[in-house]
Amino acid sequence: MPFDPNLPQENTPVDAVQMRGQLNSLKALIDALGSVTGATVDAVNSLPPGSPATVSVTLTGTTLHFTFGIPEGQTGPQGTPGEVSQATLDAAISGTSNNSNGVTHLSQSADSGYNQGQMQQVMDKVDELITALRR
Repeated sequence: MPFDPNLPQENTPVDAVQMRGQLNSLKALIDALGSVTGATVDAVNSLPPGSPATVSVTLTGTTLHFTFGIPEGQTGPQGTPGEVSQATLDAAISGTSNNSNGVTHLSQSADSGYNQGQMQQVMDKVDELITALRR
């Protein structure tokens, strides 16, 4: 006897055979879950806005199969279009390139060998540039 979530019916006398069948069916379902080796989502369906979300699960062999129902969101008021004029874009980024204008050039050539002082100057200049760009 497969499990029937509608049993026992409300306000009916309890029948031992029916209850035993229900409990044995539940135990069989629980035992089957112990042998589950995988799960898969069979479908995700859109539901009308305001509907409750749903999920169903079945066991086929050793694989759980899920089907979800997810309500769509309410439609809200439309905002302004996302287009931005070139003038607005230019104004928004105007001057951002100037952040690094205060960082001067090293104005030197690299030594043919390792020069610790020269390497320190390069590292200091990189730090100065990073600091300027973070403003």
